[in-house]
Amino acid sequence: MSATVAPDQILKELAELWVDSGKQEQEGGTGVLRACSMTLLVLAEAGDDTQSLGETVAMLMPEHPARTIVVRLSGQGERSLTERVYSQCWMPFGQRRQICCEQVEITVSDAALKDLRSVVLPLAVPDLPLILWCRSPRLPHMPEFRQIAAMAQKIVFDSAASPDPAASIERAAAVAERGILLGDLSWTRLTRWREMLAQVFENQQNLARLPLVSNLEVEWGGSRYAPALYLGAWLRDSLALMGVHPSLQTSRVAGDDLLAVRMTGESFTAEFARRDDRMVVTLDGASQCTNLPQPTDYLLLREELGIVRRDPVFEKTLASAARLLHP
Repeated sequence: MSATVAPDQILKELAELWVDSGKQEQEGGTGVLRACSMTLLVLAEAGDDTQSLGETVAMLMPEHPARTIVVRLSGQGERSLTERVYSQCWMPFGQRRQICCEQVEITVSDAALKDLRSVVLPLAVPDLPLILWCRSPRLPHMPEFRQIAAMAQKIVFDSAASPDPAASIERAAAVAERGILLGDLSWTRLTRWREMLAQVFENQQNLARLPLVSNLEVEWGGSRYAPALYLGAWLRDSLALMGVHPSLQTSRVAGDDLLAVRMTGESFTAEFARRDDRMVVTLDGASQCTNLPQPTDYLLLREELGIVRRDPVFEKTLASAARLLHP
């Protein structure tokens, strides 16, 4: 393995990709279009599922074409950096012209992480945003992460994947206070939750009963602690805007994949419970079950990459969730 990787050499290899594509176009008679709207930097562990990650990135490219730089962390060992360059192409239905995006894969040991910024920064596409998707649960705890993250216009992470979700949310809240744009996939997973709650209270009779709510209870199981914090914080903030200030309790219950919220008050009870792929909505004892599949990484990233400006609802909820950790 080489100890260093030259960005100039990678850029040369990227240029050669398009030269080769041009030759194939002349020989085959099909057009090739280069597409790019951002630089997508993915930080993942070497043991991360290569096929699943590759499929996710490939599915994102038609809607969010990017120069993708996948950095795989090889862990402890001698200082080393290696790279390879390739392209991701697809042909839209009914057309004869391929659309292609550039991809770079870099493998780096922990000892060489301090050199990563000097390699990645020259590879970022000029005048386009750089979005960082951190899949590694340990990297945010390492001192080198701050200088790597400083390159990005937006950082996407998953607090639920962290070994300490509470610390992850606290750290994210502190980063957001510095004006850095963030996206947490634990919050993104609640999009359908929030939509379903909003649909229930579009009914004027249900809406008129919200001021009766005096207690909020959020229950969670498995790895749902971070979403539970977000859900409780968002609901309490939303009710506060209406002048309603219920008490809030969060508790862990048995179950590998459970997230539930119960709103109670004088002559009013509403419960929303999701277990596996089912959401059960109960209003005053009457229940309705809805199929609600877990969103894939592709769906979550597609939503986050489409948010290019500040998300005040998320930022307010993130700050509120961090405060819940220290009542």
